[in-house]
Amino acid sequence: MTTIDKKKPVLVSGATGYLASWIVKYLLDDGLTVHATVRNKINTKKYEHLLKLDAESPGTLKIFEADLLAENSFETAIENCELVIHTASPFQISGLKDAQKELIEPALHGTRNVLNSATKTKSVKRVILTSSMAAIYGDSIDCQNVKDGILTEEIWNTTSSLKHQPYSYSKTLAEKEAWKICGEQSQWDLVVINPGFIVGPSLDKMNAGFSNTFMRDMGNGKYKMGAPEGTLGFVDVRDAAKAHVLACFTPTASGRHITAGYNKSFMDVARELHKIYPDLPLPKKALPKTLAWLVGPLFGLTRKHVVKNFNIDLKFDNSYVKKDLGLEFTPFEKTLADHFEQLMADGIVGRK
Repeated sequence: MTTIDKKKPVLVSGATGYLASWIVKYLLDDGLTVHATVRNKINTKKYEHLLKLDAESPGTLKIFEADLLAENSFETAIENCELVIHTASPFQISGLKDAQKELIEPALHGTRNVLNSATKTKSVKRVILTSSMAAIYGDSIDCQNVKDGILTEEIWNTTSSLKHQPYSYSKTLAEKEAWKICGEQSQWDLVVINPGFIVGPSLDKMNAGFSNTFMRDMGNGKYKMGAPEGTLGFVDVRDAAKAHVLACFTPTASGRHITAGYNKSFMDVARELHKIYPDLPLPKKALPKTLAWLVGPLFGLTRKHVVKNFNIDLKFDNSYVKKDLGLEFTPFEKTLADHFEQLMADGIVGRK
């Protein structure tokens, strides 16, 4: 059991990120002091949304400069913290030139850097790690090789590699490294959040990354001729952030947590959006797998990915995050509506 003093600061690495920004918001709204790390403190434009959150909340924000690849760069930010929330990790699933340098090295070295600094800082009692469901499975077809075809926290991704699903591989290696470092000390405990595909509104419209790209493409007609079938685990960014905060202050919290509220396909997304925005060029039918195999590379998808994921339903058990942390999930239709309304307000998606 780990009890945290809310008067002590909380470190959030990679604080400007899509998910991390919501974590920072909830901590500030709760009146806490947040030590937020950014790569370049001089570039205030990157974190001006955090400064706005600070001005509107009862909490206190302090900005620190730190780099995943710079040894000991987190040590100043982590001083006096009992909680460390490590969210910073590269996220890129296409357009990679060197997966080892762009994904694996920063994910692994960053984990070592932050967690080793946590061990050196005697005030630290708990580390919350942002991992991913990608550390549990690599492709939807992996469900066929687990008990009852259902993914649980006991399962690890064993099918991803440097050449196939390198992002998933990086998350798997980074989480395993975190558990290894945790096991080598007894000062702090480790709680891991494993989100699914994160969607929902962003606190910084430039920061939703792949989530915004997917929703934009859905609304702007890229999938008009058909969307792939097969399901994913979706989670509202606000729920994923709340899971992190609950993990901070639930004394008995432990282990890994599959954090996805809904098992949905891209066509499910399209159907929900069509109810609200019938005039948008949304897909109205599923894309046949044979056609997806042929045109997949045009959309940045390898044919191996198509074979192992399209028309294959993902099945997972999210009961532990509800039981251990008491997390409740936002209705799927609200998540989509809130995300899409923001995209339309920002002019990223328009009615046609």
